[in-house]
Amino acid sequence: MGLIELCEKYFNTSNLYEVLELTEKATDKEVKKAYHKLSLKVHPDRVDESEKLEATEKFKVLGSIHTILSDKNKRALYDETKSVDDDDYNITVDRDWTIYWRMLFKKITDEDIRAYEKEYVGSEQEKKDIKVAYLAGKGDMDYICDHVQFARSDQESRIREILSEMIENGEIPSYKIFTNEPAKKRQRRWAKENREAKEAEEWKNELGLGSGNNSLELMIKQKQQCRAQAMDSFIDDLAAKYGGDKKTKTTKRKAAPKAEPPTKNKRRK
Repeated sequence: MGLIELCEKYFNTSNLYEVLELTEKATDKEVKKAYHKLSLKVHPDRVDESEKLEATEKFKVLGSIHTILSDKNKRALYDETKSVDDDDYNITVDRDWTIYWRMLFKKITDEDIRAYEKEYVGSEQEKKDIKVAYLAGKGDMDYICDHVQFARSDQESRIREILSEMIENGEIPSYKIFTNEPAKKRQRRWAKENREAKEAEEWKNELGLGSGNNSLELMIKQKQQCRAQAMDSFIDDLAAKYGGDKKTKTTKRKAAPKAEPPTKNKRRK
């Protein structure tokens, strides 16, 4: 079976660009980024045993697509004919694509994560992502935290300030689940974050990070220090401003559960 047929079989399209969710105008950098993103999803080392066979085939297909679209001459020929040389594909199909992948993408280090976070947090791209997540989740902070990078508990107040300003400016609608989020819902979200902190050791090993003061484990633990009191105050302000005239009874809020120290026995989801 040729590459085009395999694209149709595994990705439901015969177009190499569509497999990578790109257009023909994509830059080399965008091609590499898209290949990295999709190959991570089907990397044979990252799926269950029952999915390894199909994941391996998809991984091979993505690698073959990247070799074509990252080569100036091969890409130009494909753009013109919308076909590939299956003889050329059959020669490379049995290559070790894992080695190819590792040559392209270095291991992520803790310093890489910190540098990216510093660049991303507070950027226009982050604001766009926050807005998109808010609209897609209809104001649900659980959804926003799951879909915006670095949207951990220590960032919630800042994210809410960004969104409340957008609401005030009429950029986005006001959703009750956002302006009047129940304390228990908020606590469940933070409890989930705390559980994920316990998995930091496994994450650290998977990403190839070292131990010590710069480890991912310590970074996540440090981010758990945000507590419910400051957030409750901010929530109350939002509720008063956007929640309507309906009065609510004052109840004593429970403190958010404290973060537990990470352990090594939890399996990553």
